[in-house]
Order: sequence, then C-alpha cells, then structure tokens
Amino acid sequence: MDLPHHLFWDIDLNSLDTNKHTRFIIQRVIQRGSLDDWTEIKGYYGLDLIKREILLMRTLDPKTLNFFSIYFDISKEKFRCFSTQQSTPQHFNY
Repeated sequence: MDLPHHLFWDIDLNSLDTNKHTRFIIQRVIQRGSLDDWTEIKGYYGLDLIKREILLMRTLDPKTLNFFSIYFDISKEKFRCFSTQQSTPQHFNY
C-alpha cells in the first residue's frame, strides 16, 4: 500500500505495519486524507474491515462521525466515539 507521507509526518513510515497498525492508518486517512487516500485504503483493507475499525475508534471529529454514520447507514449511537466522548471538549475544533 502506498501511504501518503504528509499524513504520517510524525512517524517513521518504515516502522509502520499495515496489519498491526490498521486502526491508526484508517483513522489518519479518514480524518485528514484525500479521496485518493480513501480509495487506496478501501482497496487494501475492504469496507467490512474499515467499518469494524471505525466503529471501535475512541475519537472521531463530528464531521467524520456524521459522514460515516450516513455512509454505512449506522446510527451514531453505535459508534464507540459517540458513547465515550470527552467530558472536556478540545480547544480547537478542526
């Protein structure tokens, strides 16, 4: 898989294992990536695995949560990040 360097600027891409770090990779791409990046991970991981990982993510910004709730036709309440929201909101809402 060809991962975009700008999304993973803070880590060494050579140490990134696409099987071990699946959720981390998916989260970076869905929150910060382009349509081409989305197509890349969709082709590599498949929609079923991506859906499972997104449902288990602890944090998602509101736009991403809304989008994937509609995309997968799943209510927001079923997402882990919805039920475990931070009690203190972040300073900057991107």
